Amino acid sequence: MVQTLEAVFDGEVLHPDEPLAVEPNTRVRLVVETMPEAKSKPASFLRTARSLNLEGPADWSTNLDSYLYGEEAQRGG
Repeated sequence: MVQTLEAVFDGEVLHPDEPLAVEPNTRVRLVVETMPEAKSKPASFLRTARSLNLEGPADWSTNLDSYLYGEEAQRGG
């Protein structure tokens, strides 16, 4: 069984962020990879979308079906 999780080391003991699916006294192999400190909150979805500078027609939201499925979708065909 392989389980990937994050933990905090307090100087003596690793404290997992979530419970381990392991019975007590079971031998395990640990591979330790340090994680960088989070310096700021992750960007919001809207801020990320705006930063992509995507271009499209001005009436995209109004005529979405016709852009996705063609003009026949608008006429019900």
